[in-house]
Amino acid sequence: MSLGQRDTQRNTTFVSPNGEGEEREMAEPPNIELFIKASDDCAGVGNCPFSQRIFMILWLKGATFRLTTVDMKAPEVLKDVAPGSQPPFLVFNGEVRTDTNKIEEFLEQALSPPLYPKLACRYKESNTAGDDIFLKFSAYIKNPNPGLNDLLEKKFLKSLAKLNDYLLTPLTHELEKNPNGGESSRAYLDGDALTLADCNLLPKLNIVKTVCIKYRGVDISQMSLLPGLTQYLDKAYKQDQFSHTCPPASEILWAYHTVAKYLKK
Repeated sequence: MSLGQRDTQRNTTFVSPNGEGEEREMAEPPNIELFIKASDDCAGVGNCPFSQRIFMILWLKGATFRLTTVDMKAPEVLKDVAPGSQPPFLVFNGEVRTDTNKIEEFLEQALSPPLYPKLACRYKESNTAGDDIFLKFSAYIKNPNPGLNDLLEKKFLKSLAKLNDYLLTPLTHELEKNPNGGESSRAYLDGDALTLADCNLLPKLNIVKTVCIKYRGVDISQMSLLPGLTQYLDKAYKQDQFSHTCPPASEILWAYHTVAKYLKK
């Protein structure tokens, strides 16, 4: 990714995933600006899995865009762009879009082959794999009642195991190539390339990983009983589109410092 000049008055960075000066072969490249939550010191990206989700999509698409971080302590600065809206929101050729799911759908259609890669999943199951993890994690990590901890922990770990099983189960195209194959060898949810499903899940897993290390002393990316999950995260963190869009751990922990509860034994 190439970062061009920065407009400090708007906290805007010009992002060119394909390298500075390398343009798509099209008559009029779209004019894109993505607004995301700023870090507490306004120097970088803040803790917002929805913002990271759209950031990842644009990078994976290979689109050139302007990235503006929004100071949530003074969001009225951008009231003329999307009044009353919370990041992320997108301005695409002058049109403002504020719903994360609709932004994703729009980008998949507007930035389509042959100029841009398709990011939609081949398998619908990939879109819902791991979709209960963040809910179970939130209930577990925010629980103030020690008597409920074991139950909530069991539900949380069960959700991780369910994702692990999906990642290890061969998909149809894998079985067609190797009918007698055992565990899946794919890198990500839907295959060997990051998709929209990964853009949705990985930012949440990064939050889960960071908070669990701090408050439970457990790193979900290193759990020997969940080899599919550990392999998935290991490969994902090696991809710039994910690792370079993650907020600093300090931002995540700051967001949770008033709600996360230490485990009392």
